[in-house]
Amino acid sequence: MSTATLSDHLHSFSHEAAFYAGPRDFVEQVAAFVREGVDNGEPVLVMVKAEKIELLQEALGPDAERVAWSDMAEAGRNPGRIISAWTDYAAGYLTEGRGLRGVGEPIWAGREPEEMVECQLHESLLNLAFSDADGFRLLCPYDTDALPEDVIDEARRSHPLILEGDELHECSGYRGLANFAPANDPLPTPRTASEDVGFQQTTLATMRRFVAGRASAAGLGEERIEDLVVATNEAATNSVRHGGGQGVVRVWRDGGELICEVRDRGRIDHPLVGRRRPEPGSDGGHGLWMANQLCDLVQIRTRRSGTVVRLHMRLAA
Repeated sequence: MSTATLSDHLHSFSHEAAFYAGPRDFVEQVAAFVREGVDNGEPVLVMVKAEKIELLQEALGPDAERVAWSDMAEAGRNPGRIISAWTDYAAGYLTEGRGLRGVGEPIWAGREPEEMVECQLHESLLNLAFSDADGFRLLCPYDTDALPEDVIDEARRSHPLILEGDELHECSGYRGLANFAPANDPLPTPRTASEDVGFQQTTLATMRRFVAGRASAAGLGEERIEDLVVATNEAATNSVRHGGGQGVVRVWRDGGELICEVRDRGRIDHPLVGRRRPEPGSDGGHGLWMANQLCDLVQIRTRRSGTVVRLHMRLAA
């Protein structure tokens, strides 16, 4: 394993993992990283859960006022939104040629299994999304006291660098962009009975009524029903345009969630689709990006047999 000083990585995207054991260690490591950025005159955005924001603000004292803060439990409730948040934050500074820092902790004990899978995919996709973001240092803390070993192992595969004290180490376990493959494992089979309806261009309105009716029967609130219908319609419209002209929508309830799944025979080849805000005037990508903004979780899988878009809505928001 080779070692590099911090200055060696200031002019490229530096995606770093930091492993800590408990709250005190978290504060010591992350506060040092943040304070160094503040002292250097760099913009800093910290996205962690609210209770950790409080700990860091207390440790930083007056310097906390020079930091931007965002509660990851809200901003990253759906992991598919986080890359857009980082992109929006970084874009202006990168255009100016400024260095900047971020701290993001999307993975914590207690995340639902489906969320954890999407968070881990998100961590790998960051390397692709910001591969040309020179001067952006993004630190991702992992709690070794609370997270299982397989999650820590995956962190080593998705982060090219590990921050230890004031030194960056190349991570020997990093898989690299050349070996990255979008998630294509089949999604779990529904654990409860589902209902489905086929659709094509002329029956999208029928499909929307079907989804709205099942969502209302499950107890989803009126605004949330509208959000789910819009998100499902966007995914189904993609199927009509790019997935063979037709597809199937399946709806079921799983514990405290209503899940709506859109299947077609098309392929989605870009792994960042839905996670990065489309450029104005761009052709495509808007529908799945909107779905991520509206739903609590979006899972996209493309295999030889076609594409699945699974939309999750919590019944109690």
